[in-house]
Amino acid sequence: KVLDEAGVDGLSFGDTSGMATPRVVSELLDALEQVEIDISQIGLHFHNTRNTGLANIMFAMQRGVSRFDAAIGGLGGCPYSPGATGNVATEDVVHMVEDSGARTGIDLDKLIGCGQLAEQLVGRQLPAQVLRSGPRTRTVAS
Repeated sequence: KVLDEAGVDGLSFGDTSGMATPRVVSELLDALEQVEIDISQIGLHFHNTRNTGLANIMFAMQRGVSRFDAAIGGLGGCPYSPGATGNVATEDVVHMVEDSGARTGIDLDKLIGCGQLAEQLVGRQLPAQVLRSGPRTRTVAS
């Protein structure tokens, strides 16, 4: 109620250090629901430091969250969180979401091309898994 009265039209919660797991996400969503926040209207931001970013997104999707931050190739990091890695890779998120049956409206092949361009621009391999393997509908060799 206070947030509505203050004119807040959106909330986003970040796991900047990449320590969240689906259990932690569940606890957050439960706490938000207890104070009557509509979790279908929030956003979540995960880093993939401990390889739980995609699991967290899938879990939150199953609970009704549909807005997530991601970055091409998994670029990013956090200067004030030592050891934190990049953001969850957009390519990996889109691949997972589309494979689950939801539609993003994003052309995954073009997105992969953007990730490959980003790798060229930064001069290093980025952590996005789909950049290396491609979508599940094609083999690595194709």
